[in-house]
Amino acid sequence: MGKRADLIRGSHRPVQEVHISPLPLMRFHELLEEGDFQSLVESVRDTDKALKGRVIWNVNSTATGGGVAEVLHTLLGYTRGAGVDARWMVMTAKPDFFQVTKRLHNMIQGEPGDEGALDAEAREVYESTIEVNAQMLEAAIQPKDVVILYDPQAAGLVPALKKRGAVVVWDCHIGTDTPNELSRQGWEFLLPYVRGADAYVFSCRQFIPEGLDASRVEIIPPSIDAFSPKNQGMDPVVVQGVLYHIGLVGNAMPRGGFPIFRREDESPARVDHRAEIVRYGPAPDFGVPLVVQVSRWDRLKDPLGVLQGFAEHVAPQSDAHLVLAGPAVQSVSDDPEGARSLADTVRLWRTLPDGVRARVQLACLPMLDIDENAAIVNALQRYASVLVQKSLHEGFWLTVTEAMWKAKPVVASAVAGVMDQIQDGTNGMLLKDPSDLGAFGAAVLKPLKDPALAARLGEEAQKTVRRSFLNNRHLIQYFKLLKRLLT
Repeated sequence: MGKRADLIRGSHRPVQEVHISPLPLMRFHELLEEGDFQSLVESVRDTDKALKGRVIWNVNSTATGGGVAEVLHTLLGYTRGAGVDARWMVMTAKPDFFQVTKRLHNMIQGEPGDEGALDAEAREVYESTIEVNAQMLEAAIQPKDVVILYDPQAAGLVPALKKRGAVVVWDCHIGTDTPNELSRQGWEFLLPYVRGADAYVFSCRQFIPEGLDASRVEIIPPSIDAFSPKNQGMDPVVVQGVLYHIGLVGNAMPRGGFPIFRREDESPARVDHRAEIVRYGPAPDFGVPLVVQVSRWDRLKDPLGVLQGFAEHVAPQSDAHLVLAGPAVQSVSDDPEGARSLADTVRLWRTLPDGVRARVQLACLPMLDIDENAAIVNALQRYASVLVQKSLHEGFWLTVTEAMWKAKPVVASAVAGVMDQIQDGTNGMLLKDPSDLGAFGAAVLKPLKDPALAARLGEEAQKTVRRSFLNNRHLIQYFKLLKRLLT
């Protein structure tokens, strides 16, 4: 890594470099049509020529938890596997910085969050953290290097890195398709920092705020890696073995159901850790249908609405059980509200009648090994009868994409980028009003009661992902953008 890496490895550095294992582009050869694979190879080659020895730096606020971190692990792996020097830096900050950026995150999505203000005190907390991180990054980043900054946490770095002479891209995965006064206040706080970037990348067009140069805007939806531990194929008996081991399903280990998976580098591994589960009574036996939502413990993912909607409208008309699953809250450093959201969900769960409460599990999935966590999510999604994502707002909609890739019927809110993936009744079910719990229950019950419908929705969902939401499309779009900026 040389002298530049040494400069950011001192004992007082506020930024961390994340190790990225190279991944071979040849993986895509077996997945794509020949023409699509050649387009990917040519795009990488053209971008490498345009870089002329420059480094592509990626800066965000966490190495684990959330869609940005998940996508960076694989996209940068393939980029490095293609011979391009791409690196990943993670900001470090005190809790008050993450409290401000979570507030900003919520307000940009039109929600009050902790109801605090984006006032002079909040700006001082934000800018003081940005200044320290900028100083250390400037010691590593050379003029004409490329820097991609992610979401509100890193947005404030734009001016300093532009002054350094870097080519700067700001990539934003949040927004709202129903702007209001709160979202306007959020953008007023943030836009002065990002206007100077060479390009602005948004996940969908509805998220673009007023006040940005339209000629610099790119729409690049997120994507998933079909070969990652979260999305790789998994034998049904292994699926059962994983869920039995972590404690979610089954009263006995299935024969041959060893909880094994392949890591990102294709080395074999085993699920060792167990989930922390809140439930009343034993785990359901194998064969009991599961309705599953996997997401952060976040009020905007509406775990309370899923729980209440299941209890009132799904449980009385089916024998299905519900699993609400999310990461162990202490593992997601840039989300200070996770523990509060989980506690609120547990409180509501405790008020349910015993018979319904016994059919609901709240699972905090272990995060000590990121690949292991991904394998657990993979098994849970593949076992589920119906997967839901009843978000009030949705920025990074990877859980929907992952669910569709597993060829499962998906019930999701008709918000922002979810509507770019799901066509209601064709490859999934859309909730036009996420707050309508009766409509939520009816949508979940349809595929539960109609196996043919469930199979058809799942098959069409997987086709959609293969066509539009795998890493190869994402890489080509980003490489084209970088080539244009560099030439």
